[in-house]
Amino acid sequence: MSESLIDKALKTADETKAIAFGKDVNKATGPMFAELFPGQKVLVVADENTFAAVGDEVVASLKEAGVEFADEPYIFPGTPTLYAGYENVEVLREVLRPYENTICVSLGAGTLNDIAKLASGELDRHYVNVCTAASVDGFAAFGASIAKDGFKITRSCPAPLGLVADVDTMVQAPARLTATGYGDLIEKIPAGADWILADELGIEPIDEYVWSLVQGPLRDSLSDPVAVANAEEDAIAKLGEGQIMSGLAMQAHKSSRPASGAGHQFSHTWEMEGHGLDWEPPLSHGFKVGVGTVASCAIWEVFLSMDVEDFDVEKALQRAKTPEEVEADVRATLNENIQDESVKHSVGKLMSGDALAERIELLKEKWPTIKERCTEQLVTAQEAMDMLKAAGAPHHPELIKVDMERFRKTHFKAQMIRPRYTVLDILTDLGILDEVVEKLFAPDGFWGQHPHA
Repeated sequence: MSESLIDKALKTADETKAIAFGKDVNKATGPMFAELFPGQKVLVVADENTFAAVGDEVVASLKEAGVEFADEPYIFPGTPTLYAGYENVEVLREVLRPYENTICVSLGAGTLNDIAKLASGELDRHYVNVCTAASVDGFAAFGASIAKDGFKITRSCPAPLGLVADVDTMVQAPARLTATGYGDLIEKIPAGADWILADELGIEPIDEYVWSLVQGPLRDSLSDPVAVANAEEDAIAKLGEGQIMSGLAMQAHKSSRPASGAGHQFSHTWEMEGHGLDWEPPLSHGFKVGVGTVASCAIWEVFLSMDVEDFDVEKALQRAKTPEEVEADVRATLNENIQDESVKHSVGKLMSGDALAERIELLKEKWPTIKERCTEQLVTAQEAMDMLKAAGAPHHPELIKVDMERFRKTHFKAQMIRPRYTVLDILTDLGILDEVVEKLFAPDGFWGQHPHA
């Protein structure tokens, strides 16, 4: 564990001003709050589970630091598991609104952090988060991933001004939360390849500093999945560090691009379809992302096995769809509640004519470099599957109750729902996404060889 990585990143963060990361740092909450918000009051927000984990310690720390409490802690029920839906943001926002000169300290991982982040942001207030599990990469991120009207997107709001991440607390967290954090983090591997592709094609250049924040510590954070599953302190510390660095990268970039690619789009598709939301506990984001990571790595393997001769401009031009055809496809494929946004994104990415021909000619020109950079960046789908399995995270769609036919269809849906350019989009531009998916699900393809969990 190297605190210097976080310290270095913190110097260039434009929103988060203080991070306490390490052993026995929950007690740093009070002094941090007093320094960041002199003279302001606090409202501690938790659910029953997170308050049981760290509530007494955090409250005691705030009192010892002389911080005035606006009221007793506001505690959401622990059962059913709290969901990052906009209705919960509205609840917390209206709880906070009457308390003037008051800052929220949220106790929790992904869900409570995002709820507090957006509720505070809508009131133009800062907030502090105390992490309770190494379960997500968005602790220090700009924006909150919140579902509204069935469409889950990252909504614009500032990152926490202060962040407390205690390794001992993360070690003691439920194993499923740690496994979901591993699933969220591993997708940074193919997400990096997606960004390399967009960079080489002149669509979205890589910011080398932001890239280093995520990719620098990533392999070390993921290096010992068995130790993660066993909640060994050093492995959990590395996992937490990688997650915080990922969040700081998103904060610096004002976008989730550094940490999210096609693998995340599989997860977002299932989330928008409501898959697993009615489970108790609900199917976690990271479990879906982990399966999406294996899918993304498998797609990349097929793509990188191609040669320049496989990139046929005439074929692509013949297969290119009109905006009307794309809209019809989206509306025939996706749930009604997510069609309008997805039509906007899909049509916005659409290429045809000279522009499409130029993109494919550029791909052919850049292919040796793309192939070299992305091969170096990626792990194989089998390696991703093995890492997730060792970490105790789902590694096959059936383990999250997605049958293979639905999973096959998700390969097409995932391309439709976001504007971000990924490997799914270059295959769409080439007019061969369907061919690649068929190859993956053929008897000798990756999923043909892994038809069951």
